[in-house]
Amino acid sequence: MSFQAEKDLVRDYYAAQENAPAAALAEIESQYCAAELRWRGYHPFDEIAGPEAVARRFWLPLRQALSRMQNRVDIFFAGENRLPDGSGRWVVSMGHLMGLFDQPWLGIPPTGRMAFLRYAAFHRVETGRIVETAMYFDIPHLMLQAGLQPFPPQTGAHLVQPGPQTHDGLLFDPQPAARGDRTQALIDAMIGDLGQWQGGMPLEEELARTWADDMIWWGPAGIGATYTIARYARQHSGPFRAGFTNRSKTRHVARVSEGHYGGFFGWPNFTAEPTGGFMGMPATGKPGPFRVIDIYRRAGDKLAENWVFIDLLHFWKSQGVDILDRCTRLAGRDLT
Repeated sequence: MSFQAEKDLVRDYYAAQENAPAAALAEIESQYCAAELRWRGYHPFDEIAGPEAVARRFWLPLRQALSRMQNRVDIFFAGENRLPDGSGRWVVSMGHLMGLFDQPWLGIPPTGRMAFLRYAAFHRVETGRIVETAMYFDIPHLMLQAGLQPFPPQTGAHLVQPGPQTHDGLLFDPQPAARGDRTQALIDAMIGDLGQWQGGMPLEEELARTWADDMIWWGPAGIGATYTIARYARQHSGPFRAGFTNRSKTRHVARVSEGHYGGFFGWPNFTAEPTGGFMGMPATGKPGPFRVIDIYRRAGDKLAENWVFIDLLHFWKSQGVDILDRCTRLAGRDLT
């Protein structure tokens, strides 16, 4: 099954955004997106309805802050929603929005230097228009680049994250259907293994069922990246499971795979209750929502790389801590 029309639309949309003056952004959004566009983004943007509002509230301020902005895409694929009750054709991309950080954005002070906003996006396309978008971006990582400290130091590494080790993530051309089927089956098996949270086999043994031993987990700022099953279990998966209880079942809006790549997003993916210690935060006794986008690369019969976007600003605000407000107010005081 070909998804070339949908891919071409999104590629044209990205090119138009990148090449247009800021004043034309609303017109471009209206040209490529349906009037009833539903846009889901990272906190504080959350949900926005309609292309003009997306341009006004998100794209225009960001373009003014990151001058000469480029969309540096590392992964690009498309497919049908694989969920049993899902629908639609989705185009998925991941990379960095790079520019010169010349003006404040969301209260984050500019640096005058290059800055990278890592992102992942799912676009649902119908009748030649984008009708639904989920775009998660790592605002805490941008805060770190500006010298702010939104979270205590963590066990993972905080990096400008590269694309796939294999440099083959741009699936602009059609892919054999069987490859995408294998990728989706492996991702589904990994999701099923998450039920081991409540006990069962040892964590590293569980992970080895679906993950390569030399896996790389490219986590968000506040958690960080980690390499190999052993370090992933020690530096993220183990502490994460130990730091939460009452995890809900996984709920996704879309799961999409093509070739060796696949991913999903939820709104939220699940809820869990902090028991204390994770990311240096205390227990709250309050379930919180995790909005997540995951992008995967399959190598053979195992998952080799995983790029993870978690709306940590939204989660911690649900627990009574406004990370963005706290950090930007402190930064404003330092500038006066």
